[in-house]
Amino acid sequence: MKFQNKIALITGSGTGIGKAIATKFVEEGASVIILGRRKGPLEEAAKELEGKIPQGTNASVRIFSGVDVSDETAMNGMFDSLKNDNVTIDYIINNAGVSGPVTCFPNSPLDEFKSTIGIHLTGTFWGSVQALKVMKEGGKIITISTFFTEERPLEQRPYRFRSPYTASQGAKNRLAECMSWELTDKGIISIATNPGPVHSDRIYKTVYPKAAAEFMRVSGFEDLSPVEVEEAKDDLLECILADGVDKEGIAKTAEKLANGKDVAKLTETFTNLLTKIQTIAEKVQNNTSHMIANKEFLSQTQVAESVLNLCDDEIAKIINGKVIPGDRVFYPVKAHVGTTTPGVHQPDFGGKAVVFTVDATDKADAERVEYLAGHVEKNGGKVACFISQTTPTNLQEQISGKFHSHVVDITNPEEVSKWLNTAKTNIGDILGVIHITGKLPEVEKLTELSRVGWEELVAKFISTPATVAQRALEQFVPGGGKDPRLFKDTKGSIMIIGPDLPIGRKVTGTQRAQVEVFRGALRPFTTTVNQELSDVLKSQIRLFTIFPGSVTGSEPNNEKIADAFNFLVSDISASSSEVTFCVDESR
Repeated sequence: MKFQNKIALITGSGTGIGKAIATKFVEEGASVIILGRRKGPLEEAAKELEGKIPQGTNASVRIFSGVDVSDETAMNGMFDSLKNDNVTIDYIINNAGVSGPVTCFPNSPLDEFKSTIGIHLTGTFWGSVQALKVMKEGGKIITISTFFTEERPLEQRPYRFRSPYTASQGAKNRLAECMSWELTDKGIISIATNPGPVHSDRIYKTVYPKAAAEFMRVSGFEDLSPVEVEEAKDDLLECILADGVDKEGIAKTAEKLANGKDVAKLTETFTNLLTKIQTIAEKVQNNTSHMIANKEFLSQTQVAESVLNLCDDEIAKIINGKVIPGDRVFYPVKAHVGTTTPGVHQPDFGGKAVVFTVDATDKADAERVEYLAGHVEKNGGKVACFISQTTPTNLQEQISGKFHSHVVDITNPEEVSKWLNTAKTNIGDILGVIHITGKLPEVEKLTELSRVGWEELVAKFISTPATVAQRALEQFVPGGGKDPRLFKDTKGSIMIIGPDLPIGRKVTGTQRAQVEVFRGALRPFTTTVNQELSDVLKSQIRLFTIFPGSVTGSEPNNEKIADAFNFLVSDISASSSEVTFCVDESR
């Protein structure tokens, strides 16, 4: 009865890992609050949990159904209700999540990209912030993330077909660290844990089969086009049964999508496709298990045990602010993080266009645009600057006074596409697209931001760079999202610059941790997209991310960023495994 008289709130707890965690808390005497979008699974879980309440305890189970963690109104209402009932939460477990789109980034719908970020990252942030209303000193925030996004020395793991998932999970790890800095005065502890591969229906029925289907869309299958595989895959995956396949369902899918084709022949093709998808999914699972010493994924109950261990008072004090790797996978990767880029001979940009998309925060950002755009023009290139509407007016004028510029809504995919097309028409083929995120605005604490303030930062440092990158890929390979075959041997360069580390001799740990939340999103995002571009799509297009500044607080050097762009547009960059560069670091 270690947690008797304690209350734990677990997000996404109607099924899976969340339900397993709630079960462990109840068995240890705690009361639990479970929540999720679907009422049915929550009611079933509550009935099961109530049956496990130990005799002699006053533990209880409370449900909040219809609560999507990304829904501000629903989350606010839930925590206000708890506050009005004088409930004190001892533990909030940020567990809710979704698979998100499982496809190559060029084919990933941006609304689904943003939705995945909203559930995983914003849901974790806002749930934690709102929980502070009903937490007291000694409370603990436990965030569940994934081992795939965690850095090792000079490495960053890619997770192909999962770019929004990796971006949000990487940011969650750094958010957990940041909250430990910001909440220390409240006596609230923040810890993250990366369990590694876990036995779950999501992996076996969703992630692995969808990934296998994406391999088929990219590589092709029999006489099916990529679009035909895309149209059929969701229906076909529904036909996977525990003891085989739903043959009638496959036939119905063929009938629905025949479009003049022979239905019997298409049924046979779809059957073969589903068999191939199952084979690949099993192979992925088997390969992953062979990277584990005992070849076993964790059970959901084992994950729950580890979470409760992190809630132990003494253990939590020791590991406050840490990201605990439950990662037992030996996952060999190339180095993806570098410092200064390799030196190359200064390229001639003659006749080529370089497009800047700019979301400047301060004068130094505008000066960076001036330096880099001047570098391009000095070496024969042409420049177009598309400046965000949120950039301060004086900075807009500073840039537009020297270069061909337009103030546009760079958060809007259609706007970005329109202006990239305009640039290509008016000034020539686009050699590269450079997106400048600007710096993190000065905020005392992220955890004291309004919801609007937080979402502006997510848009600035995650959604907008992704929007620009995807539309740039469409510019380099028109139609490539739907037909991945078009990417083979194509060239193009995209560079994201920022956010910078803070400058000065007295930079605090909190300031660094705040910036790292958003760098933590861009590192795995960049690595994942590049693995898809190189290994899956066989292109020579590269997306680089440059992180200016250093941990010592020194001034960033724009000349090193210009050198990085020179390297990016060179032929040798296509064979480089390093795609994230901290150009001002000497380590």
